[in-house]
Amino acid sequence: MQIENAVALVTGGASGLGRATAEALVEAGARVVLFDRDEAEGTAAAEALGAHAAFVAGDVTSESSVNAALDVVRERFGALHLCVNCAGIGSGAKLLGRDGPMALDDFTRVINVNLVGTVNVARLAAREMERNEPVGEAGERGVIVNTASVAAYEGQVGQVAYSASKAGICGLTLPAARDLASLGIRVMTIAPGLMETPMMAGLPDKVRGPLIDMVQFPKRLGLPEEYARLVLQIFENAYLNGSVIRLDGAIRMQPR
Repeated sequence: MQIENAVALVTGGASGLGRATAEALVEAGARVVLFDRDEAEGTAAAEALGAHAAFVAGDVTSESSVNAALDVVRERFGALHLCVNCAGIGSGAKLLGRDGPMALDDFTRVINVNLVGTVNVARLAAREMERNEPVGEAGERGVIVNTASVAAYEGQVGQVAYSASKAGICGLTLPAARDLASLGIRVMTIAPGLMETPMMAGLPDKVRGPLIDMVQFPKRLGLPEEYARLVLQIFENAYLNGSVIRLDGAIRMQPR
């Protein structure tokens, strides 16, 4: 599929990986609806992107919120060709810590936002894409790109909830691609390593340093722009389907 004139929905689009993706898409000639809980940042991001962008405030775990965003996609830009799921939250709690067992509500919250939220958006986006006329030799109707993490494979101490949520996203990639294959909709997942996002920016140097030391090459944090470029490449390459791509500088996370 071609980026120019395509229409995308980007969750978590107000900042970090989502915002970088929205910026790259608009620069390449696409039109984008940003979906995020942060109304102030999301509105500012959409205004900065101009007439080819819009913002909808909402919650990825809410069917009505996602449907409202898809209504805006349809009303403003006519169709949906790409869905990029970047919305997510972190966590830090051991299964059993000094104060006792992990709070089950904390685990459930991370699973709901990261995993259930991704599924909620993907399933509703797929319904929207199904309405498209097939394009190109492959007869494509749309592409869904989900965001996992290297923590899906090498979760650190205190990442039980986060790792489980991201492993779930990796695990659903192939069956989701198989579910949607007959409709001409592809599903891919990106598993970033340590990225220069607001979450990482808040860490002190004594924490950031050892994390960067785990990266093989290049010896730095990943850039949101690198994630965004990979999204564009996935969208344009029709043979990328049903797989997870690590974007991580060959990092393999240590226990802590």
